[in-house]
Amino acid sequence: MLVAALLCCGWPQATAAAPPDACSYLTRAVDRQPAGPGFLPSYPTARIPALKGTAYLYDNAVAAIALVGCGERKRAAHIADAMMAALTRDRYWHDGRLRNAYAAGALGSGPVQLPGYWDNRLGRWVEDGYQVGSDSGNMAWSILALLALDQPGGERRYRDAAVRIGDWVAQWQSSRGAGGFTGGTLGEEPHPQIANWKSTEHNADLAAAFLGLAGSTGYRKWTIRARAADSFVRAMWNSNCRCFDAGTVEDGKTHNRTLALDAQTLPLLAPGGAFKNYSAVIGTLERETRVGGGFAFGNAKGGIWTEGTEQAALLMALSGQESESRALSAAVQKLRASDGGYFATNVGQLPTGLPLNTDQSQSRQYFHLEHLAPVAWAALVERRFNPFTRENRLP
Repeated sequence: MLVAALLCCGWPQATAAAPPDACSYLTRAVDRQPAGPGFLPSYPTARIPALKGTAYLYDNAVAAIALVGCGERKRAAHIADAMMAALTRDRYWHDGRLRNAYAAGALGSGPVQLPGYWDNRLGRWVEDGYQVGSDSGNMAWSILALLALDQPGGERRYRDAAVRIGDWVAQWQSSRGAGGFTGGTLGEEPHPQIANWKSTEHNADLAAAFLGLAGSTGYRKWTIRARAADSFVRAMWNSNCRCFDAGTVEDGKTHNRTLALDAQTLPLLAPGGAFKNYSAVIGTLERETRVGGGFAFGNAKGGIWTEGTEQAALLMALSGQESESRALSAAVQKLRASDGGYFATNVGQLPTGLPLNTDQSQSRQYFHLEHLAPVAWAALVERRFNPFTRENRLP
C-alpha cells in the first residue's frame, strides 16, 4: 500500500546548516536537468513507484510562475516549453488538453512520456488514472504559467498554446446548479471518465486564467467565461461558517461542505475582488484550521499543510498583514530539508477530508515527503508575487 510504503522508508532530516532560499532552490533544480525542455519531479526523494519520477502539471506550473517572479524567465521557459511539447506530442490526444502528470526529466524525441511503472505482481505496466487524466484546475494553472511567459509585441506562441488549453476547458462549462466549470476528465484514452463535480478552487483558478486570456487576446468570450467561473465561486460562499464550500458533489448542484484551505485562500488571491467581500474567511481559518504555527488542509487538522500555509502567508503579505505573513513563513521554515526543499507536511499522513479521485472510498493524503509545490509557493512569498496577476498586490 502507498501509505505503508511511505511510512516504512522514513525521510531525510533537516540539518542545522541554512538551506538556500526558495528561488535559488528552483534555479538549481532546473540547472540539474538535462538541456532542453523538461519537467521537474514533484517528489524528488520519493521511492515508491507511483511517485518516483512523476512530475505533476500543477507543481510544475506553479514552479514556472515562481521562477518568473524570481527573475528567472529562461529557467521558467524550461518548464513552459515542456508544456508546449506535451500539447503537440501526446501519445493520443491532440485537442488542447494536457495530462495531470508527466514523467520528470528530458522529453526525448517521441511522444511526451507519461508516468507509470512495471508492476511485477500484475505482470504489466501500470498507470494512475488521475495522473493520465486532465482536470480543469490543472489546465488553469498551465494557462497561467504560459501567460507568465507571453511577450506582447513579440512572439506569441505561449499565448497561443494557452488559448488552445482554454478552448478545451471551455467545453466543461455547466448550466447545472450554480453554473461554473466541472472537473474535467479522469482516466486514460480513449474513453476517460467525465468528472461532473465542481471545485471552488478550480473555478477560482479558471477565473484568473480566463481573465488573463481576455487581456492577452482581447476576445470577449474569455471575459464571459471568467465571469461564469467567478460567479460559481461566489455562489459557494457559506454565510453560516463564513467560508467557501469546497464545491459540489457529482451531481453538480449539491454543495460539498468540506472546509478546504485552498478553497479559501485562492479565491482571495484571484481577480474579482473577493478579498474585499469575503475577508471574514481569515477568521474562520484561524478558528478551524490553525495547527501550531501554520494551517492544516482543513478542519480535519492533523498537521501543517506546508503549501497551504504558504498560500496564507502570501495572502497576508499582499493584504498588508506583514507580521502574520512572517510568522507563517517562519513556521514552514521548520519543514525544510537540508537541500533546501520543503516537506509537504510535518506529519506522516495529513488527511484532506476529500476522497481520492481514483477510489472514492479512500481519503486523499499528504505525506512527509519533499514536494515541489511548497518550494514554488515559498518563492512566491519571498518575492510577494501573486501567481494569478503576476503583480505584488491583491487584485
